[in-house]
Amino acid sequence: MSEDNGSSSPTPNLPPKPGKRLTLGHIADQLGISTATVSLALRDSPLVAEETREKVKQTAQEIGYIYNRSAASLRTARSQIVGVAVHDILNPFFAEVFSALEDVLEEQGQMIFICNHRDDVKRQRAFVNTLLQHRADGLILCPSVGTSAEEINRLVDQGIPVTLVAREVQGVWAPCVRGDDLSGTFQITRHLLAQGHKDIAMIGGRRDSSTGKYRNAGWRKAMSEAGLDPDSQLDLPELMTQADGRAAVSKVLEVQQRPTAIVGFNDLVAFGLMTTFRRAGIEPGPDIAVTGYDDIDGADARTPALTSVNSQPDKIGRLAALTLLRQIAGDRVPNTPIVIEPELKVRESSPPPGVRLAQKLAD
Repeated sequence: MSEDNGSSSPTPNLPPKPGKRLTLGHIADQLGISTATVSLALRDSPLVAEETREKVKQTAQEIGYIYNRSAASLRTARSQIVGVAVHDILNPFFAEVFSALEDVLEEQGQMIFICNHRDDVKRQRAFVNTLLQHRADGLILCPSVGTSAEEINRLVDQGIPVTLVAREVQGVWAPCVRGDDLSGTFQITRHLLAQGHKDIAMIGGRRDSSTGKYRNAGWRKAMSEAGLDPDSQLDLPELMTQADGRAAVSKVLEVQQRPTAIVGFNDLVAFGLMTTFRRAGIEPGPDIAVTGYDDIDGADARTPALTSVNSQPDKIGRLAALTLLRQIAGDRVPNTPIVIEPELKVRESSPPPGVRLAQKLAD
């Protein structure tokens, strides 16, 4: 039997009493500098010598200090947070756009929050509301289908810098950086016409988005100028992914006047078409010409290599980031679109009817 001498033993398995939260003052006292200098150094300000910045960062790491971004935003009215929202982050085109704009924004100390809104306008609005709650410095937006000019203009009217990317919305007060989608599909359709094709289908694109509308318009313009009625051709809207391309093959094969060439809305749709055509015993290239759009990584490595349009996603991403940073700095930026001219990349997948350009795959 144990004796109870009245002393209380410590309760086991309890964490130690938490210490005081570390502040900028701890670092300042340790290094003998002002808290203002510490704050500037942690934000990589060029006003602080590089040697001092490194000492501050090293000391912060050693004592376990975590920079309080929320408190800093209250002092400076800047959060160093930028939101980026697109409809399909899995699309390699947007991955390239994001990589380019991320490089530019990170150079200026901006932290990026990203949203894949999947063309769900409610999801997009929830993300924008969260950004506002975090006092974000600005927003780079590839707007969801269904986005109104009024809701973007409401943000601009509140002083929130906004730059649209890839897609535009008519009537907005914000700048937009995008490729010339009409020119791109016009060029690629004219290429197919010059190869001797007359039955040319257009597969894919959400026509309620500016990108889908302009790419379809470029195909229609080229067909009309060649004396061909685009309304008599196969035109399948709303398809965006490889799975969509695979599913479209059965519809292509059902058409009484089967097309000899296809203008794919993007490379993903084209990849899906090519794979499933081959499984149906139809060889992309000599049996049916297939083209894509965006010239994503790997387009030139297919068999046959895919004819596509390079829309310069790295340039689009850099210009979108620089345009937003100008707004954040207080510059007045015109709300006219910044349109990047695309480049046609002719490869093996778009020969004249019956002609093989690529090596035949082994059975």
